[in-house]
Amino acid sequence: MSKTISINAGSSSLKWQLYQMPEETVLAKGLIERIGLKDSISTVKFDGRSEKQVLDIQDHTQAVKILLDDLIRFDIIKSYDEITGVGHRVVAGGEYFKDSALVDDEVLRKVEELSLLAPLHNPANAAGIRAFREICPNITSVVVFDTSFHTTMPEKAYRYPLPTKYYTENKVRKYGAHGTSHQYVAGEAAKLLGKPLEELKLITCHVGNGVSVTAVDKGISVDTSMGFTPLGGVMMGTRTGDLDPAIIPYLMEHTEDFNKPEDISRILNRESGLLGVSGSSSDMRDIHTAMHNGDEKAKLAYDIFIDRLQKYIGQYLAVLNGADAIIFTAGIGENAVNVRSSIINGISWFGCKVDPEKNVFGAIGDISTDDSRVKVLVIPTDEELVIARDVERFKNQ
Repeated sequence: MSKTISINAGSSSLKWQLYQMPEETVLAKGLIERIGLKDSISTVKFDGRSEKQVLDIQDHTQAVKILLDDLIRFDIIKSYDEITGVGHRVVAGGEYFKDSALVDDEVLRKVEELSLLAPLHNPANAAGIRAFREICPNITSVVVFDTSFHTTMPEKAYRYPLPTKYYTENKVRKYGAHGTSHQYVAGEAAKLLGKPLEELKLITCHVGNGVSVTAVDKGISVDTSMGFTPLGGVMMGTRTGDLDPAIIPYLMEHTEDFNKPEDISRILNRESGLLGVSGSSSDMRDIHTAMHNGDEKAKLAYDIFIDRLQKYIGQYLAVLNGADAIIFTAGIGENAVNVRSSIINGISWFGCKVDPEKNVFGAIGDISTDDSRVKVLVIPTDEELVIARDVERFKNQ
């Protein structure tokens, strides 16, 4: 038996989950917020308890030391040596990484180089890796990439219709994201449907603040909505999703807002989506409340969000030439009853129908009607478990 910890490091946060392996038992989980700022918050959850402390945490190395010391303080482990493996979520693996990889100096260098593809994520992911290497240098350390699951896409799906040199020289192509989530829920869907994954056509919808849709054929990703970066695809909490590229030079010429690359990136990534259209919030719960209070901009934001998801699901029904199931996961997908029903009710011609008695808050599993040719499933994602499983795979090699 061994203990493995899954790490998801953000620029000012560190989310973690500790497993007893190979049983896959969650021993504890937690979140450290506001790293590098005053009044950082560290939360540890275990045995039905939730312990929180507020303190100043300067960097990710200090954050890792605090979480490990908390595990000892709460008698979850006796010493650091009990943790034999760590898995790090990394958003962008580019064309370097078609699978997870053991951490070494060259792998870490490439993770940092690929920050060009995920500037909001990869630098933070690298900081988490460095912190664990400093404090626990001898454990099995693995990087697990959001993009790896999508490296099976055919070239016709991942290439953009730009001159070839921009692909060969600059690596401009579709990479996708949320791969661990799509991989996990596809596997769980096969169990629910009682069929081998290799016999199924699935459309997996990771619908949270970030949103992506993937066409999964026989267990592999054949197309996905996110693109060169996580900005592409469907509308999200604060991201535009797909956009006519001519809009950017037009706004550069006619406004003062689009003068610098960093301004363009900020507006498209952080000020658009549900937030930009509604003018009030990126949170679907707030959008729902505002809609029901008669807020027309919130209603428009909701309608665009549903419209873009329906269109991508429709695309992937064409890519797959039909589907056995449509799967909803992540914060909105797992919890927003109205979002699920709005999407499926608008594409019922394809043979998918939601049963209102099954489609309720907290629903898990099949929420479709008995006569639905395309099943509709709600499956909570577990990206941390996928990471922990990959660490065990490398331990056993």
